Amino acid sequence: MTTLLSVKGLSRRFGGLKAVNNVSFSVGRGSIKAVIGPNGAGKTTLFNLISGFLPSDSGTVEFEDKSLTGLKPHAVARRGVARTFQTTRLFPKMTALENVMVGRHTQSRAGYIAAMLALPGARRQERAIEKRAMELLDFTGIADLAGADATSLAFGSQRAVELARALALEPSLLLLDEPAAGLNMQETRQIAALIGRIRELGVTVLIVEHDMSLVMDISDEIIVLSYGEKIAEGTPMEIQKDPEVVRVYLGSEDDA
Repeated sequence: MTTLLSVKGLSRRFGGLKAVNNVSFSVGRGSIKAVIGPNGAGKTTLFNLISGFLPSDSGTVEFEDKSLTGLKPHAVARRGVARTFQTTRLFPKMTALENVMVGRHTQSRAGYIAAMLALPGARRQERAIEKRAMELLDFTGIADLAGADATSLAFGSQRAVELARALALEPSLLLLDEPAAGLNMQETRQIAALIGRIRELGVTVLIVEHDMSLVMDISDEIIVLSYGEKIAEGTPMEIQKDPEVVRVYLGSEDDA
């Protein structure tokens, strides 16, 4: 399996707190890799460093053998890395379809003036963008909600809109930050199935998640963070048997 993403010695401090400390790992093309750890372990900070929402203090991020280090979020997205967030960030007063179209517009070649003047080329591209956005809503199972106000949808449907919008970027790598947060068991099963279908599209997935049953079910490999440091990495079976991981999650007699 070829390496798609390579993170080396990544670190970030907030004052005296080491939120992420010298973390290194790689993600193979076509895989699903999970990042787990207790609250405050540095998982979301790690995602923010990879996706350009935060600058790192040290270390490098390479994607398809090209550096992402120091790039802004929009530049990282244009390279082929899309992400979702712990709390959905949908555009208010816009339909589900329009939200997905916004993500698709980053792939548009029509210039701003052409769009404003509604030139024929811009109109054709707008129709193509709308068609692709509808296909992605269908893929995520909510095509019937295309015309609904996105922020008024049930939480599980909002998650699906956000996933469709991320896929509209045509990413090679998708970063999912707690996609099952706030979902019930049925919705979590649906998200798990959807992530599997996303991988079948050829999209590599890096996921932060607290739901251990979901993580163990869909992941090829897992990284465990504790206090900003990587303490374990391996297959789901290896992680379940790792004594340090068990201590971090369940505690020990000495901790008690």
